[in-house]
Order: sequence, then C-alpha cells, then structure tokens
Amino acid sequence: MLFQNGDRVVFTGDSVTDFDRKRPVGEGLGEGVGTGYVRLIHTLLNALHPETVIRISNTGIGGNNILDLKARWQEDVLDLQPDWVSMMIGINDVWRRFDEPDIFEGHITPAQYENTYRELITLTKPRVKGMILMTPYFMEPNREDPMRKAMDEMGEVVKRLAGEYGLPCVDTQQVFDEYFRYRHPDYIAWDRIHPNQVGAMLLARAFLDTIGFSWDV
Repeated sequence: MLFQNGDRVVFTGDSVTDFDRKRPVGEGLGEGVGTGYVRLIHTLLNALHPETVIRISNTGIGGNNILDLKARWQEDVLDLQPDWVSMMIGINDVWRRFDEPDIFEGHITPAQYENTYRELITLTKPRVKGMILMTPYFMEPNREDPMRKAMDEMGEVVKRLAGEYGLPCVDTQQVFDEYFRYRHPDYIAWDRIHPNQVGAMLLARAFLDTIGFSWDV
C-alpha cells in the first residue's frame, strides 16, 4: 500500500468529497471526515489494517470548482503538511454550464481547468510523497449526452495529467459505467452527482485498489 504508518492524507474537492465533514478540517471518528467515500476509506483502513495508523483529513467544500480550490489551496492543503493529497474536482466546472448557462463568469473552460490543475500539481508534488487524482464524473450512461460529453473531456484532462506527472489516477467514470451495466443511475444518485452509500462504496473501493490496499485480513 502506498500509505505508510503515520502518514497524513488530505482529501479535497467539492461536495462529493465534503459530504458534511467537520469544519475547519474534517477529521476523527464518526462523521468527522463526512459521510461519503472519504469516511468509508477511513473506516476500511482502520477496520482491516489496525496496525497501520493513517491520519485522514477532509477539506472538500460543496459547490467548489477548480478556481475555488486554487484560492484555498494553501490554507486547506499545503498548510496541513500532508504526506499525500487526493483531489477530485471538476463536477461543478461542468455543471454550471448546464444549470446556470446564462451566468458566463461561472463557466470554466477545459483550458482553464487544465492550466489550473497543472498549477496545483506542480506546486504540491515536490512537497509531498505523492498525489492521487480522481476524475470527475456524471452518472449518465449515454455518452452522447451533452453534460456527459463535457465531463468526459474534463476526465481526460485528469488522466492525461496523471500520466504526465506519474501520479496514480482513479477513473471514477469508468467505475460507475461498469456498475450501470447492471443498475440504473437512480439506484445510486437521483441527481446523477451525489452518491448514496452504494456509490460512495464504489468510489472508496476504487481508490483503495489504486493505492494497493490489501483486502486480506
């Protein structure tokens, strides 16, 4: 497993990471780290590998886009002196184009997204053991749906940057696409964005598989 005893892992992003985590930094037992995929990762690490103590911190904020995340990066990520940083951002960067099509200043172009994402990687990578990138997603099986196509474009940016910088990447869209071979998206999220516990477990499992977590106990 990438994480070692005593490591601190900071998860950051938007509402999918946030999920009612404590302020100013989501930590600790219960719902301190939120009620989403970060909590399940925290639970599985502690339940299946009690010999390894990992400090999990959650600084996700609902509604954030990549520019919002950049504005608070120093305080909510770097100042916490993490060993590892996991980021999932991009859903709102796309969503605002569709639910607020007339508020143009809230729209993030793919070029803005990529350039800002690259800034955060180059700023952070030399200061940590590593970063884990998680693609944004839209729980829509129809790849020709306009919002799905736009989200796929952002996801490709994340995968490309992960390859360029040699970083682990969780392709969350692929995770959900595989699941939707058997179940309808409404089984996981009525708005096709915010997952219930089934969807959160899919994200948590994919993340843990990516970091080499051992499921054997």
